[in-house]
Amino acid sequence: MSFNEINSRYGLNPAHSEVVAACKTVEPCRVLDMGCGSGRNALYLSQLGFEVTAVDNNPNAIQRLQQIVTAENIDNIQAQVYDLNQAELSEDYGFIACTVTLMFLHPARVDAMITDMQAHTLPGGYNLIVCAMDTDQHPCPVPFPFTFNAGQLSEAYVGWELLKYNEDIGTMHNGAQLQFATLLARKPNQS
Repeated sequence: MSFNEINSRYGLNPAHSEVVAACKTVEPCRVLDMGCGSGRNALYLSQLGFEVTAVDNNPNAIQRLQQIVTAENIDNIQAQVYDLNQAELSEDYGFIACTVTLMFLHPARVDAMITDMQAHTLPGGYNLIVCAMDTDQHPCPVPFPFTFNAGQLSEAYVGWELLKYNEDIGTMHNGAQLQFATLLARKPNQS
């Protein structure tokens, strides 16, 4: 069954556009979907042949994804409850995707989480981050616990190859317009 058929059967939104775009560059590998929600990105990645670990701190979302995985006989998604604020990943990945997730974390933990993501990315691997911003030109209309300032995300990836970086205005799936920092970066092959 195709990704679109699975999505419509379970009422899921399409995969995030930046995940779809990144998969034109990133070859199938072990991937971590951080803040997976009900699994729209994890299911998309699994259809492309990635070995997916999908984590979220919402047990109901993980249970729903596990039900879909079981019902559809999907063998390349492992879904588990994990609080991203811990910043204690235990495995390494070729690709870590974190789309529209960081803004829900405790602000004091975001730097540690990004450092942890970077440390658990294999040499030559990729990080994808999409996160809301709050700037003087575009104040964030949603009271998220965390938002990036201008240039803050790119500064966290000095030394990595920035394949994509922008701070464009975007629309959330609920229709809210806000500025997002979007980064696709490749880790150097040697440290």
